[in-house]
Amino acid sequence: MIIMRKIIEIDEELCNGCGECVTDCAEGSLKIIDGKAKLVSDNLCDGLGACLGSCPTGALKIIERQAEDFDEEAVEEYLADQKEGEVQAAKPSGCPSAQIKTFAPQTPCQTANKPLQMAAGGGTSSLTHWPVQIRLVPPSAPFLQGADLLVAADCCAVSAPNFQLDYLQGKVVMMGCPKFDDAEMYTQRFAEIIASCNLNSITILIMEVPCCSSMNGIIQKAIERAGKSVPVEQITISTQGAVIDKKTW
Repeated sequence: MIIMRKIIEIDEELCNGCGECVTDCAEGSLKIIDGKAKLVSDNLCDGLGACLGSCPTGALKIIERQAEDFDEEAVEEYLADQKEGEVQAAKPSGCPSAQIKTFAPQTPCQTANKPLQMAAGGGTSSLTHWPVQIRLVPPSAPFLQGADLLVAADCCAVSAPNFQLDYLQGKVVMMGCPKFDDAEMYTQRFAEIIASCNLNSITILIMEVPCCSSMNGIIQKAIERAGKSVPVEQITISTQGAVIDKKTW
């Protein structure tokens, strides 16, 4: 039923696609599409504005207009469909990109010599597993158990000149883009990993650009949702790869 009511409005010129609002919307009514926050459907928005405070640019506001009435049943069905999609994404498939692999660990000699080898353009990779994309790594992956987890924004690998030496060695990595991917899916995926994998630590590696900052919120919400405490170090690098901020929480 179409009624006059309060509902969210998004100024796309102000929106930087950071995704903070997406993780704050319990109904899942917001989604990052083509780099901008979008309202998925009028009937999924309750108009209460829980997402307003997280927007760093002021792109969100509550207005009153003709809109489909808020539908709690539709919200439950939508969230259930989203959850089912996450489960399906986590299931093994015939695609090589989703097949779980754990690589043989390096010998102490190989590890000791790696910096010299890599500086000369040779040597082997520090990557210990496959896949690495957040949406492809299931919480049941054996390499996650007791891991020091590196959550890296995709662009960091090409910005940091010594990504493997400085950040990847000794860690299990999961990579993704908090601007273009589904922030709620990320939050739920990490919540399940934190709840079940007894992580030793989490390192968040992000770029200085605004859209990357939402990865911090995703991990914070995942920890809260999981109900477990994990030491977290957050590192921000510039577009040229220099470390410009470090913090722990």
